[in-house]
Amino acid sequence: MIRVLIADDHAIVRTGLSQLLGTADDIELVGAAGDGAEAATMAAELRPDVVLMDLSMPGTDGIAATERIVAAAPEVHVLVLTSFSDQTRILDALQAGAEGYLLKHSEPEVILAGIREIVSGGSPLDPKAARVLLTNRRSPGPETKLTDREQEVLAMVGAGLPNKTIARRLGISERTVKAHLTNVYQRLGVTDRTQAALWAQRQRRDDD
Repeated sequence: MIRVLIADDHAIVRTGLSQLLGTADDIELVGAAGDGAEAATMAAELRPDVVLMDLSMPGTDGIAATERIVAAAPEVHVLVLTSFSDQTRILDALQAGAEGYLLKHSEPEVILAGIREIVSGGSPLDPKAARVLLTNRRSPGPETKLTDREQEVLAMVGAGLPNKTIARRLGISERTVKAHLTNVYQRLGVTDRTQAALWAQRQRRDDD
């Protein structure tokens, strides 16, 4: 069972999501928070597999709550579910540690699939969020060059290694590997590990 915590300040949204999760045999609702601070506290106590995180909430917003959850419970996957698709919020959420970004108008099956994907190591992205990452692409320069560790991670992705193996070889957590990959995706202007792997393979051929 995939254990899920909902974080949204609107009761009607929490109720609707609760009903949606109840239709899935492999997903269990373990709690619902009405603001970011409560979400961070509940995530630390309940240790859900996934937090469905709204961004616009009173007090502690979803981005700050994501940072707190990632710091306190790095094994928890944060999947943003929001109405906002602007570049700033998308990039800030991913940089805070969110591993996926979906919009509330998504079809119910897309939300359920996103929950399953994120616990399997994927990064579900709404098409609008994916386009933001692509349009955030910049010309290569000193400020957009990959760090040494990011280059190591990218090379291993290009070699077809899964996150768990990469983490073990580098002596870091899977969460850290995913954080490096998020930065890599943004800097390369790609949206997933397949595109990043192809980019790495092309670079290796060019270098040869």
